[in-house]
Amino acid sequence: MKIIITGSLGNVAKPLAQQLITEGHDITVISSNESKKNEIESLGAKAAIGSITDLDFLNKTFEGADAVFAMTPPNMGGVNIVEETANAGKNYAEAIRKANVKRLVMLSSVGAASPIETGPIKGLHRIEKSYNDLENTAITFLRAGYFYINFFNDIPLVKNAGIIGGNYPENASIPLVHPTDIAKAAAEELVKSPEGKNIRYVVSDVRTPSDFAAVLGSSIGKPELPWVEFTDEEYLNGALQGGLPQEMAELYTEMGKGMRTGVVQADFIERGSPVSEGVKLEEFAKEFAVQFNS
Repeated sequence: MKIIITGSLGNVAKPLAQQLITEGHDITVISSNESKKNEIESLGAKAAIGSITDLDFLNKTFEGADAVFAMTPPNMGGVNIVEETANAGKNYAEAIRKANVKRLVMLSSVGAASPIETGPIKGLHRIEKSYNDLENTAITFLRAGYFYINFFNDIPLVKNAGIIGGNYPENASIPLVHPTDIAKAAAEELVKSPEGKNIRYVVSDVRTPSDFAAVLGSSIGKPELPWVEFTDEEYLNGALQGGLPQEMAELYTEMGKGMRTGVVQADFIERGSPVSEGVKLEEFAKEFAVQFNS
């Protein structure tokens, strides 16, 4: 199959490209970074260098494709993030429609079922709605859990304050996922021939923040590492002090609130909380320890 992968050589796109190339597919990887061209080609893929905000570029790149893996960057420019994320999805939808692509797999998120109180995930909710209007394309929405690798952002807090935390309680049930598990699921979906619009949750584990503290803490020799529940204001101020732009900090604060109230997890739970085979928290903790000690 001729398959287009967006997401450059990121944590999901690179292992996805590698797997599909191994299976013998004709792979094109889209990247906005010219310096990635050689690395993409060294994998055995074609490189399409351009911006996903450039509709003409997308039209040209999607032409003749059998399938597209569509993902949007988590921080579209730092301002108007939800709007810009949604607009990128509209561009994908228009190019898919014009190229008459028959198969689309979208990287979405747990929480995308809700139009409110989910922070940056609201952009993915709007993209799902844009794709639902594609009449001749079979779509799978891959709703992924909270990325394990986001815990790397907590390392300074652990080192400097001896705590880990967020603006949700230690007993909340949080769906988690490893990027390689997303890549495996996407590879499976891209070569299927389903009909209509389908939702597949990609979740490697479901754990509580008290587990995060215990398991990650133990991996770095801090088995008593506490999980601290911050107020929304405390979390926002901490994110700003950590260097996040105001809008992104506010969106992440809202997402944490959505985890606290259960809005983010609601549809996942209603669909039976399906957990895939894949990397469990204890296994990821080894990666966390390497990053912590590097």
